[in-house]
Amino acid sequence: MPPRQATSSHQIKGSRVRLELLQAFLNVVETGSFLAAARLSGLTQSAISRQIQALEEAVGAPLLHRKSPVALTVAGERLLPHARRICQEWQRAQESIREWLQGQQTELCIAGIHSLIAHQLPPVLQQFCWEYPEVQLRVTALGSDRALKVLRDGLVDVALVMENPLMTRGAELVVEPLYSEPIQVLMPANHPLSRYERIPWKVLAEYPQAVFKDGYAMRSLVGSHLARQGLPLKAALELNTLDAFRGVVRQGQLIALLPESALVDCCADPDLQVRPTEPPLLRRQVVMVTTSDRYRIPPIRRFLQLAAQLIRQSEVEPASGADPHWPSAGLLSVL
Repeated sequence: MPPRQATSSHQIKGSRVRLELLQAFLNVVETGSFLAAARLSGLTQSAISRQIQALEEAVGAPLLHRKSPVALTVAGERLLPHARRICQEWQRAQESIREWLQGQQTELCIAGIHSLIAHQLPPVLQQFCWEYPEVQLRVTALGSDRALKVLRDGLVDVALVMENPLMTRGAELVVEPLYSEPIQVLMPANHPLSRYERIPWKVLAEYPQAVFKDGYAMRSLVGSHLARQGLPLKAALELNTLDAFRGVVRQGQLIALLPESALVDCCADPDLQVRPTEPPLLRRQVVMVTTSDRYRIPPIRRFLQLAAQLIRQSEVEPASGADPHWPSAGLLSVL
């Protein structure tokens, strides 16, 4: 009769083998005795014997000939290379995680809103590169909702976005306030609204606007603010880049509501005008978001610290609730 196949009970038991059983097996093989293996692993000889017995029960065959020195059975010879690979892979996995926790990483990926990346972030990137020359920075300009999505998907380490409680809630996320800034009106130099020092919302709502596309946080922020006042948003054109807003407004009669940091270059343009609004003022909150596991990594924590330092020494008003224990902005004074 042909030999019987291994029983399903052996297969089930084998799937439950613990790593320490394989390591005990390797220690016995490498030292040649149960006593030496016990000394190597800091256990008693009886504990090593029980581990080998449990492993033999799991695989369904004896693995060692109990003599001095011990010798492998046929089953032991078959198991040995697999046990070595499994234990080596586990050791490499532990080393990889340890290095990661110590900050030994090759790149740091950041996604953020266009205006922040263009104006406030460059000094932070320069300082970070000076402190971590071995870490390659990868920076992508995205809308807030998209930046948060790629963070949750594990494609980036940090998202610099507009605050949106619906998107930034969750125990796995760490959210640090960065800054707050007003929303202002961009218009052509000869636009009728240019006669106002502060533009009334009721008057502003009468004019067609260039707006961000659906899915962008700015679109929702502006639309909600107008709706609370019982005013419509006259969206005439949808755009998704600051350059596009400036070009469209410069060429026509459209206006646009944009954050102050996005309008820095417009103030020197003779074809454009920037005006604040009357109360109720509209502001946007910008935050830094990462995941709780990434927050433990030294380079990521340092990047967040540098970003906070930059904002605190800039002319942008710091957001309320910023952590008072973060370091001061002294490091960035060298830039």
